[in-house]
Amino acid sequence: MLFSRWLALPAAFLPLLVAAVPSTAHAGQHPFTAPARPDRSRWRTLSGQLIDSIWGPPKTETGTLATVSKTSAWAPPHTLARYGRDVVLRFNVSTPEEAQSLAEAADTLILDVWEFSHDWVDIRLSTDIVAPLLGLLPASLQQSHTPLLRERDLAQAIFDTHPSPRGPKAEPVHTPSASRDREFSPALQRTNDEHNIFFDDYQPLSVIDPWMRLMASLFTTHVRKVNIGVSAQGRDIAGLRVGVHPTNADKPNPSKRKTILVTGGFHAREWISTSTVNYVAYTLITGYGKVPSITRLLETFDFVFVPTMNPDGYVYTWETDRLWRKNRQQTTFRFCQGIDLDRAFGFQWDGATTTAGNPCSESFAGEQAFEAVEAKRLAEWVKNETTSNNVDLVGLLDLHSYSQQILYPYSYSCDATPPGLENLEELAIGLQRAMRIKHGHVYEVIAACEGNSAFAEGSVKGSKPRLWPRMEASGGSALDWFYHELRVRFAYQIKLPDRGMYGFLLPKEHIVPTGKEVLDAVLYFGRFLSETYSVETDAAADEKDEGEVWEAVGGEADPSDEQDEEESERWLVGDVVEPNRDLRRRRRR
Repeated sequence: MLFSRWLALPAAFLPLLVAAVPSTAHAGQHPFTAPARPDRSRWRTLSGQLIDSIWGPPKTETGTLATVSKTSAWAPPHTLARYGRDVVLRFNVSTPEEAQSLAEAADTLILDVWEFSHDWVDIRLSTDIVAPLLGLLPASLQQSHTPLLRERDLAQAIFDTHPSPRGPKAEPVHTPSASRDREFSPALQRTNDEHNIFFDDYQPLSVIDPWMRLMASLFTTHVRKVNIGVSAQGRDIAGLRVGVHPTNADKPNPSKRKTILVTGGFHAREWISTSTVNYVAYTLITGYGKVPSITRLLETFDFVFVPTMNPDGYVYTWETDRLWRKNRQQTTFRFCQGIDLDRAFGFQWDGATTTAGNPCSESFAGEQAFEAVEAKRLAEWVKNETTSNNVDLVGLLDLHSYSQQILYPYSYSCDATPPGLENLEELAIGLQRAMRIKHGHVYEVIAACEGNSAFAEGSVKGSKPRLWPRMEASGGSALDWFYHELRVRFAYQIKLPDRGMYGFLLPKEHIVPTGKEVLDAVLYFGRFLSETYSVETDAAADEKDEGEVWEAVGGEADPSDEQDEEESERWLVGDVVEPNRDLRRRRRR
């Protein structure tokens, strides 16, 4: 087991391990001005020494890092020191053997696998580790990779995701100390030109929480702030319940309230998922009573929006480590904290056979199911809502980034066919089309189990294809647990833009476009469920109403796609329907 390899290191390294505990974040905040050769963190320096000692690669220099300097944004001053020599490489995978060797090498070197698809894998690593990694790979992979973000590009992209100061003498808005104490400011409300600057930037938790309280206090007819539970470090996991709430006091047995759960921020570094949940919530909140289709939707369904399922990790990405993924729960190994919330749920949890022995892994699933506090709190809250609070949970949209995919159950295995597969696929294709027609982004519709595999091998004609191999643990996902355990009929994980140019560091200029894109998907989701549950609607009127959504809530009108219907249908059939028909046939053999 990998973990035992680290424990078996020479005793001479143990004092270095003790000295390598990550330092705390800086108390102050300064404009981002980079030294020509930034100091490296103790842990990164140590890990490089360990790898050199164990695998014996030559120590090479890949060039000095160009100065990154930008005075229009604010970021923790240690950003460049932490990431100054890191790069993101995309490996193009074409055989099962290549995929297997890459998965094993990434596990051996404890690398940060960003994302993967059928034929590529994105990995962030230090330039010092490139040579050791290539030494573990077959010759075909040693020449089959390209940089997505080079040293300077990665540091700059991280820096650029932080909010910009406003005005010539603006003070930083998210220092570690300020982010704990800052209250919601009127400056984040609309300006005279009706532009909501709250979505001009990614926002820290210290701004999101009072913003949610403000929404609940301003729109008391259809908004309530809810608390899902308390995180591992004691922070509230807050959400907004949006919908018209009939008391039904005159009915002895009122019908259950059909509810759709929309979550973001399971993985701390995926800031776009948090901002998108907030954008959709804000549009529905402010559209009620102004846009008839939204009004009808909120009279039919409740929406529960939870933008930061992982508040501890999210705060940590603002104050210390922008690319942190897991929660901040203490593990059995004091130097490696955190559990992957999306691998911690109880259905088909497989951490015991994958990452349970390696707390340093980015996909560490814990030592047992529901060990991750936030995952357990969400499960407890949802069960209480459905059993005690008259809630019928009918839909789940779990937002992540990146790679532009719409994933449906199951994640843990492609050998099991989910009940209602045709309905899952039909709605997923509709969501994809709703986003693509107006906004042009093509999302891949695929089972989550295939999205978790780096390569799908087509074997003998007529036989069942084999999936090779999994780049991370595949069981214990929230998607599977909601679908199978809670019987949520329509459950999806949506991976937001982009496809790798920026990865988790999508520029803040994409917050509103991505929000509009997902809003169209949510409105389609609502129409589909209305028809499924026989709720009377006027589809033509709804589509007309939605064309006025942006103006009604203070945004700009979104131009419709001028592509004709014939071309749209050709694209839909050619790119989406046929692959899923093949998947259906394969599963039924």
